Amino acid sequence: MEQREGYKRELYKHWNKGLDADDGCDTRREVIISEAIEAPVVTAGCKLTGGSWLSPYDGVSVSDAGKLDVDHMVPLAEVHDSK
Repeated sequence: MEQREGYKRELYKHWNKGLDADDGCDTRREVIISEAIEAPVVTAGCKLTGGSWLSPYDGVSVSDAGKLDVDHMVPLAEVHDSK
């Protein structure tokens, strides 16, 4: 039985510190780095410059990591409802 009562998105801290908590790359940045067609330069604090990405859905090419979204495989509300 699914239950939406009590759901608040801010309760789910979904961008954790990543695989190496000391490199400054959270999960979002790790995904962006791993999905790059041309790898970005990663500097201190996991600042990304350069690189390129290609959307498998519409063929759009992106060269600014700040314009990328990383989606959840399962929406957070569904995670909450299914507990």
